[in-house]
Amino acid sequence: MEELNRIKVMLVEKKRTSRWLAEQLGKNVTTVSKWCTNTSQPDLHTIGRIAELLDCEKRELITE
Repeated sequence: MEELNRIKVMLVEKKRTSRWLAEQLGKNVTTVSKWCTNTSQPDLHTIGRIAELLDCEKRELITE
């Protein structure tokens, strides 16, 4: 499967966990886990919120 996002990479770089991200977003841990494994993708609004939480640019969360 092709990687579409870099959420897991950014979480590691920022020393955060998927559980932390799920709590911040009010999402289920399983949902965030699926994003991290590229099984499913967050919507663009959520990508923006994740970028804010991780203090990074939206484009850093999406693979080219």
